[in-house]
Amino acid sequence: MQEDLISKKDLLEITGISYGQLYRWKRKNLIPEDWFIRRSSFTGQETFFPRESILSRIHKIKNMKDDLSLDELADVFSPSVSTLLLTQEEIMHRQLVTPITMQLYIEQAELHETEQLEFEQLLCLYVLDQALSSGQMTRDEGALLIRTFHHEYRKFEDKGCDIILIRKMGVPILVMVSAGSGIYYDIGVKEVLRLPIAVYIEQLKVHLNRSGGYRYE
Repeated sequence: MQEDLISKKDLLEITGISYGQLYRWKRKNLIPEDWFIRRSSFTGQETFFPRESILSRIHKIKNMKDDLSLDELADVFSPSVSTLLLTQEEIMHRQLVTPITMQLYIEQAELHETEQLEFEQLLCLYVLDQALSSGQMTRDEGALLIRTFHHEYRKFEDKGCDIILIRKMGVPILVMVSAGSGIYYDIGVKEVLRLPIAVYIEQLKVHLNRSGGYRYE
């Protein structure tokens, strides 16, 4: 299948940004270097971009740049995980998740009251909250999500992954796959929920910046 690309000229026209803005965002690592694709054209060499990815990224930058600095945005879009530490009290004070989600996570992860959460734990907590809030995941399935996340997430940490909830005859199964992977199910299997972890990492980092920034070890 031919890659869906957009030329730099068309990108600037569609998004309304300038040449200078585009390359400033590149220098600030808001747009990955490997999205700038040089191809031959009838006028010589021309720069193209993966259409869906670049349009989505520019839309996010334009929507968030009034609330976050470019350096903060670069952290939001970075796939790296920050060495964040937050207490349970700080998590609730920042209203990152609901009390019900927090209590379920504490029970399943067997946390002590004073134990601090690292970014990976906070990400699991945030994904759990989003899944429960959707109304498509039960409390028992939430407990399964916690166990699956903590056992399997690090295998995908640098690649990106999706968590998929499926049911067959009412029996829930959670699957972790590489981000965007297609899956073909047996007859009778229903895909209930697909959770794109990269999206939740961005959302969580935005919430953390807006609610008081990070506190490091």
